[in-house]
Amino acid sequence: MKIFEIYDGDVTSPKGFLASGIHAGLKKSRKDIAIITSEVMGVGAAVFTTNKACAAPIIVSKTNIESGKLQGIVVNSGNANACTGIKGLEDSHKMLKMASESLNIPKENLLVASTGVIGVPLPIDIVLKGIKTASQKLSYEGGRAATEAIMTTDIAIKNIAVSVNINEKKVVIGGIAKGSGMIHPNMATMLAFITTDINIDGEFLNDALKIINQQTYNMITVDGDTSTNDMVAVIANGLAENAVMNWQHPEVNKFLEAFYYVNEYLAKSIVRDGEGATKFIEVEAINCNSIEDARQTIKSILTSNLVKTAFFGEDGNWGRILCSIGYAGVDLTMDKIAITLKSDGGTIKIVEAGQGTNYSEEDMSVLLKHQDIKVIVDFNQGKESAKGWGCDLSYEYVKINGAYRT
Repeated sequence: MKIFEIYDGDVTSPKGFLASGIHAGLKKSRKDIAIITSEVMGVGAAVFTTNKACAAPIIVSKTNIESGKLQGIVVNSGNANACTGIKGLEDSHKMLKMASESLNIPKENLLVASTGVIGVPLPIDIVLKGIKTASQKLSYEGGRAATEAIMTTDIAIKNIAVSVNINEKKVVIGGIAKGSGMIHPNMATMLAFITTDINIDGEFLNDALKIINQQTYNMITVDGDTSTNDMVAVIANGLAENAVMNWQHPEVNKFLEAFYYVNEYLAKSIVRDGEGATKFIEVEAINCNSIEDARQTIKSILTSNLVKTAFFGEDGNWGRILCSIGYAGVDLTMDKIAITLKSDGGTIKIVEAGQGTNYSEEDMSVLLKHQDIKVIVDFNQGKESAKGWGCDLSYEYVKINGAYRT
């Protein structure tokens, strides 16, 4: 039984948050500028891509988040402003300046994010005009429009809200995300923005985000590509007026469970919307020597094109899974490995003691026809475990990415 309420909300669900999303002209017709802001200054935290070729907005936002004070985020889609040199940095600063003037918020308390095609100069005049327009469209119901405005190849919008009682005060956590391709553990082409009205210690929020990021966004993959632009950012404005949340708070676990759920939900939503995906795959590695071994094994399985295409073809080729475990680079004893597949179509142990089992191909066919499939890898060596999420690789993925700029 969950200790929080889940509902169809977004970044404007918590008290004091406004948002907007408009079409400025970066895309042919879809929304492409989003703003999220709080009525009051809040504390903030963010994590960013590990790609060395990180985009200009990432460089700028990394500096701004250092203060720990955050009141707004401005986002453009349709152009990544990545690999664009000094002009790219100047353009990101111009975006912040325009947002600062339009919102009456110090520019050092704003973050900037971009997503889209890499290596194309940002049409800054269009973006600046769009930011000014978006600032005039802010509303307490603008979360849906903002969600639409951050999308690129996404098919489905990704949003959620939960409420939880802390010190008998209603605390709301809302979130939106985008991502469909170039998704890989260690952050990917994905943006996630979380808002909450909880009163929270800034250092604790930063710690909590980093821990949960490792368990959620860093454990998803669609195609193994790590983007230049990834960002997960959270703003907490304190308007719920609970006693300050920190590691010593008596209800800290209640908050962490709700905060984790929001981020896990958004991370899984990105995978479910993977470009051309027909299968949602969860991999759990159990009884490992370390969490690092578990995570590394999961990533190896989920990024294997042979494994992904086997699931697309509904082929129970356990040898491909075992092979990807073998080259994961972790300490293991192969003759202890067991692998089980699960779906609404049944449960089948396909590997026992490092060897294939005598399962029914007919039963396997039924199991693999379902969209959601779970792979459980039992190391039978230790006590640590982890989970990760990915998808299959289809013909449609190639079509989408082969025509991305057209």
